[in-house]
Amino acid sequence: MKKHLAIVCPTGNFGGMELDSIKLAKKLHPYCNIVFITKKDGFLDKNFNSYILKEASVNLETFEKNSFLFFKTILDFKRIITNYNIQNIIYFGTSKLQLMYCAIYGTDINLIVRHGTTRAKPKNSLFHKIIYSRVNNHIAISEHLLENVKKTFPIGNKTKSTLIYPSIKIFTYEKKKNEKLNILHVGRIVKGKGQVDAIKACDILIKNDIDFEFFIVGGYEDGYEEEFANFYKEIEYKDKIKFIGFTNEVDKYFVKADIFLFPSYGEGFGNAFIESIAYGCKAISYENTTFIEFKNLGFEFAIVENKNIEQLKIALLNTAKGLVEVDLNKNINLLKNNFLEKIEIQKYLDVLV
Repeated sequence: MKKHLAIVCPTGNFGGMELDSIKLAKKLHPYCNIVFITKKDGFLDKNFNSYILKEASVNLETFEKNSFLFFKTILDFKRIITNYNIQNIIYFGTSKLQLMYCAIYGTDINLIVRHGTTRAKPKNSLFHKIIYSRVNNHIAISEHLLENVKKTFPIGNKTKSTLIYPSIKIFTYEKKKNEKLNILHVGRIVKGKGQVDAIKACDILIKNDIDFEFFIVGGYEDGYEEEFANFYKEIEYKDKIKFIGFTNEVDKYFVKADIFLFPSYGEGFGNAFIESIAYGCKAISYENTTFIEFKNLGFEFAIVENKNIEQLKIALLNTAKGLVEVDLNKNINLLKNNFLEKIEIQKYLDVLV
């Protein structure tokens, strides 16, 4: 008998977390009766049918978010949970979790919080202790995040913490030799994501007369575009940099890329980084968060001191000159061993009741 599951993505934006929530619904729908809950008129509500095929039989429900009528959100949650006889909830992130707490208060619903972002401040107030005492299981998508969850969130005596790596699909592709060096960055344009440092690093290619194109795929985070524009207007090699914006065809950029330049200041997992390795790119990162974890797993890529742009430049130059050797077959085998879809699915099924 299929289990009754609600997957909740409470934001109206579109980024890695939102995409991951859709991916998980598609992976689990053969094994569960799923209702997908998201913010009314948000990105996922408006674009749900573009990502979930009708044959996937995932039901969409929405809640209204109003700061003054928060009880309406609670009632929306209660209505959906009751109508679909929900036994399990996988909640992406922690936004509005207090409203879900109120909605399921007094029930024995299995509440699972899935974490994809590193938290800096401990959630140790009495309010947080009450809310998180209701969580049955914290799911982290990397070892780094698992440790962060244990340090940041109140963990009750009966609360479990589980590591479940996201699965990565390995596609058949053909890389053709580019006329000029092709560099890629994929991710929201937001402070600390790495676009600024990556653009600065490309200066060394200009100084060494190496022709290149740098493709930046991803849309702006709200409120960051002006700050980024102030930085970018000083760049003298704008003709080398191509801003693609948001696209559903990111795969074609991975296939063309020679180098994946991703000096992020920290990632919960780093989907785009691992996907670049799956597409045979030579990747470059800073030494922090999950990139250290990927190195420890045995993946071959260039890693430099955190936030050290001079080292980043040297790594980029050496990679561009072909001085950095990467065993692509080894990387693919590591992907198969660590990020298999059947393992991810089974681990999620194991935490459901």
